[in-house]
Amino acid sequence: MSGYIYETRPESLERITDLDRAQAFIDGQVKALKEQIGDQKVLLALSGGVDSSVVAALLIKAIGKNLTCVHVNHGLLRKGESDQVIKVFREQLGANLIYVDAVDRFLDALAGVSDPEKKRKIIGSIFIDVFAEEAEKLSDIKFLGQGTIYPDILESKGVKAHHNVGGLPDKFKFELVEPVKFLYKDEVRVVGKALGLPDNMVYRQPFPGPGLGVRCVGAITRDRLESLREADAIVREEIEKLPKVPWQYFCVIPDFMSTGIKDAKRYMGWAVVIRAVNTVDAVTATSPEIPFKTLCAIRDRIIANVHGVNRVLWDISDKPVSTIEWE
Repeated sequence: MSGYIYETRPESLERITDLDRAQAFIDGQVKALKEQIGDQKVLLALSGGVDSSVVAALLIKAIGKNLTCVHVNHGLLRKGESDQVIKVFREQLGANLIYVDAVDRFLDALAGVSDPEKKRKIIGSIFIDVFAEEAEKLSDIKFLGQGTIYPDILESKGVKAHHNVGGLPDKFKFELVEPVKFLYKDEVRVVGKALGLPDNMVYRQPFPGPGLGVRCVGAITRDRLESLREADAIVREEIEKLPKVPWQYFCVIPDFMSTGIKDAKRYMGWAVVIRAVNTVDAVTATSPEIPFKTLCAIRDRIIANVHGVNRVLWDISDKPVSTIEWE
């Protein structure tokens, strides 16, 4: 596979701001996909994020079982995400979905690795290997579906290098299928809504490619990772009760411990750090006010229910100088 030539958004494509325009886009894309693909087969890496999910739903509508989706569980997803992918696409949409449990493979390779860039490279490399192995098992695949959106083209000058499947070996010689490549993120969400995808998938927060791997700060351990997953679910559940939620909200667990008291005895436990930001372009970001009642509810639930945690902190740093993610 080679990078594609830089393309500009067609002037005839009006901004997709409502369901009527989204439906018109869907009808046009389904027709275009049928013309491009014919009776050939398409392979798609389905993470469960909004971009790949919308592409999957469009392709299912256009070519049905000629689409094969591969969902790789690397153990760094948020609570319940793999289950939701299976429920929505295999059970509700009837997708031809391959689920790959590669948790041990990823976490074994990450054991003892604390450098953030090394962690990213390991995660990306193994993902490509796993996906390529699944592609090898399939026959007559001609096309590769990708959730490229227009900011990817603008930011990478036409070379979409940061998506997981961008590094597949050239031997596959897949032709790319990118039905939402001229849409902005907000437009992709409207299209997803029109396709009937659930709100918690359509309005899914931005989530880093390495997943919880960059929020389990330092060398990842399985127990700390599982505590992070549980704490993250609590943070999201409580903040989503607010009348207006921030642009992004999550938590991290740094690789250090502090003294606590439990059953009248001293013990060492981790700290959970709550992070929430508002931003327009993610270049700059501000820390919003979170009601103290909400923070206390998060604190109480985490301390009572998340193993190994004895302290809850709130990160109020803006970007710059702090980045949104900790790693």
